[in-house]
Amino acid sequence: MADALPSLAFLGAGSMGGAILRGVLASGMRVDGGITATNRTVEKAEALAGLDGVTSIALAERPDGNADAVADARVVLVGVKPAMVPDLLTEIAPHLAPDAIVVSLAAGVTLQAFASVLGHEARVIRSMPNTPSTVGRGVTGLAAGASADPDDRAIVRRLFETVGVVVEVPESKIDALGTISGSGPAYVYLLIEEFTRAAIGLGFDDADARLMAEQTFIGATALLDASGDDPAELRRRVTSPKGTTERAIAVLQDARLDRTFADAAAAALARSRELAAGA
Repeated sequence: MADALPSLAFLGAGSMGGAILRGVLASGMRVDGGITATNRTVEKAEALAGLDGVTSIALAERPDGNADAVADARVVLVGVKPAMVPDLLTEIAPHLAPDAIVVSLAAGVTLQAFASVLGHEARVIRSMPNTPSTVGRGVTGLAAGASADPDDRAIVRRLFETVGVVVEVPESKIDALGTISGSGPAYVYLLIEEFTRAAIGLGFDDADARLMAEQTFIGATALLDASGDDPAELRRRVTSPKGTTERAIAVLQDARLDRTFADAAAAALARSRELAAGA
């Protein structure tokens, strides 16, 4: 059913996995078969133990908890650190259901790396969510392996739509997507930092400068979202001919922001490829 998800297992339900888990719960979507989450420590497991419909396992107490979690799960989300993925896949491979969909949350771990352990017939989907997913406003990129069929992709898309929007791409573009939506929040925060410094330079105290800068960005993006208009059109409406904003925009354009952002994205993509190659 479109308003339901199959049974879920979150292996390594840390900050991102935990955010997605909470997003599913907050959406009110029914999960047929329930949700199981594993974490290494008792403390992390206890943080999820009180959530309705969630079975939370501390691996410190149940070393075979990952195997138990995946045994009855249709969707298995792998949220451990990238270096830990091969050992985890080896551990759970004998216990996966034949129709299990394995979803990677691990940055830089390729579909081939999953197939080398689970076999090429395994249904694997690589995901790249970003940090605004923790407040339900995320962007998640999805790249499906060859054995994941349209129904598998629809299930995983529905899952990630509980924490934001989804963009489906071939794996060849997943790293490029990460330079935009994955790294992008840091670019926005940097702009807010510099805008705040500019306000301080004009004589405002730190608190007022931060309030003005942050709320201007928050308000502008909220208006963009609510209006549905193109950003360029909204910019034109603020930029009166021969006015103050026009003068400021001219300075920013003279600084070649277009080239700066293109160069930043290219640098991030190059580093992503270096990391994937083990550099």
